Amino acid sequence: MKTRAITGFFFIIVMLASVIFNRYVFDGFYLVLSVLCLNEFYSLVKKAGIAVNKTTGLINGAFFYAMFALITANSEPDYQKYAMLLTLTFGAVFVQELFKKSEAPFTNIAYTFLGLILIIVPFCFFHGLGYIIDKYNFHFPLAFLLMLWANDTGAYLVGMAIGKHKLFERHSPKKTWEGFIGGVLIAAGLGLLLGHYYHEIAAYHWAIIGIIIGVAGTTGDLVESMFKRSINVKDSGSILPGHGGLLDRFDGLFLAVPVVYTYLYLITN
Repeated sequence: MKTRAITGFFFIIVMLASVIFNRYVFDGFYLVLSVLCLNEFYSLVKKAGIAVNKTTGLINGAFFYAMFALITANSEPDYQKYAMLLTLTFGAVFVQELFKKSEAPFTNIAYTFLGLILIIVPFCFFHGLGYIIDKYNFHFPLAFLLMLWANDTGAYLVGMAIGKHKLFERHSPKKTWEGFIGGVLIAAGLGLLLGHYYHEIAAYHWAIIGIIIGVAGTTGDLVESMFKRSINVKDSGSILPGHGGLLDRFDGLFLAVPVVYTYLYLITN
C-alpha cells in the first residue's frame, strides 16, 4: 500500500507538470508516453504468441504522433506534406511481413495497426486538446485528466461503499452500476466547479464533458480488461510499482479523449 501511494503521488505530480509547464514539455512528454504505451501493448501481444512487427510499429507510432502534433500546433502546409510519408511507413508493415516466416502474417499486421489505432490516435487527440482554441492552453488537457481521475476515484469509493449490482461482470467483476453512476456524477460535479475558474466554455459544457469522460472512460477500462483477458494477463506491465503498467493507468483515456475532443471541436467552431 505504501509503495502504491508513493508511486501514485509522483505519477500525479509528473502528469500535472507535463501539462502545466509549457507547450514544448507537453508536446515531447506525450510523444514519449504514447510510444511507451504502444511498446507495452506490443509486448503483451507478443506474450500471447503473436509476432507483431514491434520495431516498425513503434517507428510508425512516433512518426504518426509527431506529424499530427506538428500540424496541430503550427498549422503549416509543410508539415502536412511531410505527413504524406506515412503512406510509406505504413506500407513497410506489410512489406516486412513478406520476409518473415509466419503462419498468420495478417494477424501480425492487424495487431500492429491495432496498437496505432487504440493508443497513438487517442494520444494525438489528447495533444489536440491543448490546441483546440489555436494557441496552447493547458486548461483543456488538465481538466480532462482531473475529471478522468475524479471519475476513477469516485467510481471506486462509491462502489466500495454501496456497490451491489454488477456493471459488466464478464470483463470486470468488481465494477458496479452504483460505482459507475457515482463516478460519472463526481466527474460532472468537478466539471461544474472547473467552469467557475476556466471560462473558455460555459460551466454546463464542462459538466457535459465530465459525463462523457465518465461514460466513455469506463467503457475504455472495460475494453482494456477485455483485451487483457483475451490474452490471459492480469496487469499490462510493471513500470509503475503497485499500479501495474501504463495501459492500466490510461485505459480510460483511450476511448474518452476522441469523444471529448469532438465535442469541444463542435462547440468551439
